[in-house]
Amino acid sequence: MSTEISKQEEFVLRTLEERNIRFVRLWFTDVLGFLKSVAIAPAELENAFAEGIGFDGSAIEGFARVTESDMLAKPDPATFSILPWRTEAPGAARMFCDIVMPDGTPSPADPRNVLRRTLEKAAIMGYTCYTHPEIEFFLFKEKPETGKAPVPVDQGGYFDHTPAVVGHDFRRQAITLLEAMGISVEFSHHEGAPGQQEIDLRYADALSTADNIMTFRHVIKEVAMDQGFHASFMPKPFTDHPGSGMHTHVSLFKGEENAFYDPNAELNLSAVGRSFIAGLLKHAPEITAITNQWVNSYKRLHGGGEAPAFANWGPSDRAALVRVPMYKPKKENSTRIEFRSPDTACNPYLAYAVMLAAGLKGVEEGYELKDSKDPISLPSDLNEAIAEMEKSELVRQTLGEHVFEYVLRNKRAEWQDYRRQVSAYELDRYLPVL
Repeated sequence: MSTEISKQEEFVLRTLEERNIRFVRLWFTDVLGFLKSVAIAPAELENAFAEGIGFDGSAIEGFARVTESDMLAKPDPATFSILPWRTEAPGAARMFCDIVMPDGTPSPADPRNVLRRTLEKAAIMGYTCYTHPEIEFFLFKEKPETGKAPVPVDQGGYFDHTPAVVGHDFRRQAITLLEAMGISVEFSHHEGAPGQQEIDLRYADALSTADNIMTFRHVIKEVAMDQGFHASFMPKPFTDHPGSGMHTHVSLFKGEENAFYDPNAELNLSAVGRSFIAGLLKHAPEITAITNQWVNSYKRLHGGGEAPAFANWGPSDRAALVRVPMYKPKKENSTRIEFRSPDTACNPYLAYAVMLAAGLKGVEEGYELKDSKDPISLPSDLNEAIAEMEKSELVRQTLGEHVFEYVLRNKRAEWQDYRRQVSAYELDRYLPVL
């Protein structure tokens, strides 16, 4: 155990005592991206730092078979934060956990570890990966009933700010809580569809960003419940309105220098930046089952509304899969790329792992970036995405055998369940006339 980690642990233990925190929630994420939590007393935390907290991994989606179910959750003191919506005494706090096996080795099923492995590969190549997500979601007046269409909280549009639009008050409370937890917010506004919101997080290293996204989704749902609304990260809840994406800005740094920046190149985009984009474009179809993991995700990708349906790139095409933002040309730290296919219902650890792995593969192999005259199509549905992923050595290596095989099994089952359902469309169209 390093001195730095020991100091972080000491800070956590001291803060618990000083702030009268009596509930410490240990968070981790299953393979599908759902947040899990176990609460422990402060007196147990020192032991949890040293040895972890045991749990039954077979009960967690995608973690283990019954015969190999013993696992340990080890809290990461660097992620400690007090839960600001728990205002009544005594207080509560949370930390993210790394999942390890009884012998202390990282669990092959831990999504956080999957991303960490990719970032370690980037570090060996000399790079630090920074990410900045634009997170879209919907606010509904209440939790939709089965079979009934959801009712948005307003009829606002892009950047609308009127008394009839309730989203700005919602966003203000959510941002206040996020910043109280140490998560910096850059922008927020009403998005294009009724009830649709966007909040953009400030850039951070990719692992911190993934932790922040998991926290973000929980905070948004907490605030929605508090205000009597229902928040949803479903990619495409309305047929006739745009879906919710999670466009992610990415940059690679070598020390203090932006590896994507070249002042003399077109778009100020360096050879490294161009090869990174080429990697994303080449491997986009095979990583789509991870960045867009639900049946509904493909209604967004191929439903218009500036969602990317093809593996193309450009500086100004807002329907492109990869865009090169030009808000501040000639400014080194602003040079980045924007990857536009992920939706807000992905597992951010796995999505960022495959996204970065694809880009780094392009850098490693020196892929050449070409014009997007005849781009390949992204998978049109989950079944096509599964077939592309199944053939991918890149995704298999990035996720590890355990997660790779579990995702394939789970997504095949989802597709089979979906394809046998009789939809409202079929009943409305065919029942009256056939």
